[in-house]
Amino acid sequence: MRIAIIGAGIVGLATAHALLDRGHQVVLVEPGGKQGRPTDGNAGWIAHTDIMPLTSPKAWRNLPRWLMDPLGPLTIRPAYLPQLTPWLLRFLLASSPSRIKASIGAIRSINGEALPAWKSLLSSLNLSSHLREKGILSVWRHRDDFLRAQEMIERQRRFGIEAQALSPAALAEMEPVLRNVEAAVLYPDACHVSDPAWLAADLLRLALERGAVHVAAQALGIDPRDGGIHVRTDGAGAEVAADRAVVSAGIWSRSLAAQLGDRIPLDTERGYNATYPQGSFGIGRPIMFEGEGFVTTPLDTGDRVGGAVEFAGLEAAPNHRRTDAMVQRLTRFLPHLESEPPARRWMGFRPSIPDSLPVIGRARRDRRVVYAFGHGHYGLTQAAVTAQMVAGLVEDRPGPVATEPFSAQRF
Repeated sequence: MRIAIIGAGIVGLATAHALLDRGHQVVLVEPGGKQGRPTDGNAGWIAHTDIMPLTSPKAWRNLPRWLMDPLGPLTIRPAYLPQLTPWLLRFLLASSPSRIKASIGAIRSINGEALPAWKSLLSSLNLSSHLREKGILSVWRHRDDFLRAQEMIERQRRFGIEAQALSPAALAEMEPVLRNVEAAVLYPDACHVSDPAWLAADLLRLALERGAVHVAAQALGIDPRDGGIHVRTDGAGAEVAADRAVVSAGIWSRSLAAQLGDRIPLDTERGYNATYPQGSFGIGRPIMFEGEGFVTTPLDTGDRVGGAVEFAGLEAAPNHRRTDAMVQRLTRFLPHLESEPPARRWMGFRPSIPDSLPVIGRARRDRRVVYAFGHGHYGLTQAAVTAQMVAGLVEDRPGPVATEPFSAQRF
C-alpha cells in the first residue's frame, strides 16, 4: 500500500521504517524546520522503566509547592487558563484510584515492549551505536521523600523492573560530583541515546534511502474519497494521495483528528532545557532529580538539563527565565556549574493527554486513518513499539501491544 505519514518526528520516522519493512510505500508529509518539535531537543531517554502517569500521588504531593513558584517545575500562564480548563478537568478525572491503576497497566504494557522494539529497529538499520546503556539514576534531596517513594519502587520491582537502592558510598563512587543527595536508586536497564536530533536525522536519511518520499509541506486536512485517502497540504502539489494515512504530528495532530470526528483532549506541556558543552556536568549517566521537576543527560552533543511544565499553548513566546531558574536549582546538586558559561536554551511542545496515554488507534470516521500521537514525556521511549502497533493496525493484524487502552474513542 501507499501510506502517507503526517509528521516526521521520532514516532513518524520509526513508523516509516516499520511500514517499509513490510513492503509498503511511504510518503512523509513534514514541512521541516518546525520550531518546538520535541524530537529536536528532548532529554534522549528511553525510559521504559517508568510506570506512573502524571496523575499519580507523587505529582499531586508536589503540585502545591510547584504552583506557588511562577518559575518552578509547573506553571499555567493565567491568560491560558480558560482554554486549558477542559484539559484540567479531564486530568482530575484521570486521578481516581481506578483510573490511575488502569493507566499504570497501559503504560507498563507499552513501556515493557519499548526497549526490545528499539534494539530491534536500531540493529536492523545498523544504528545500534546510538544507544547508551549506562542505566538511569533517580536521586532524592531528602531521605523522607525517598521513603515515601517506596511503594512506587516496589511496584516497579513487581513488574520485573530492576531498581537498586544505592548506599551513600556507592553513589559517591558512581557520581562523585553530586552534592546534597540523601538517597538514590539505579535503574541499570534504562538507557539513553547519543542525541535525539542525531538519531532522528539518521532515521530520516535511511528512510529516504529505502525509498520513502518526503513531501516538504504542512498537512491541512485529510479527505477520504475516491477509494483512497487524500492529504491536503499547503505545498505546491496541494494533495498527497494514499491508500492509508498515519497522523503522527504531535501537538499539531489535534485539528486533523477533529476533522475525522475525534475530539482529543490534547494540549502541550511546554518543556525547557539548557545544553552545556560535553562534560560540563561531570556525570556519567542520566539523572532524575525527584521532586525537582528536571533531569540531566550526558549527550554526545553536550550535557543537557531539561524538564519543567508550562501550559501556555503554541503561540506564547518562550519564557527562558524558567530555563535559568531550572539551571539555578541544578546548582544545588552540581555547585561547580555556577562558573560555567551560558548554555544553549530551547523550548519544545510536548503533546500531552490528561491520562498520560498516547492516542494509538483508528479514526472514528475512517478506519484507513491511524493515529499515533500524544506521547507526552515518552515520545522517544515509545516510538519504536508504537511503530509496530501502527503497522499492525494498518494491516489489520495483531501488534505487540493491545491498542484498546490507547483508542481515540476512549474520550
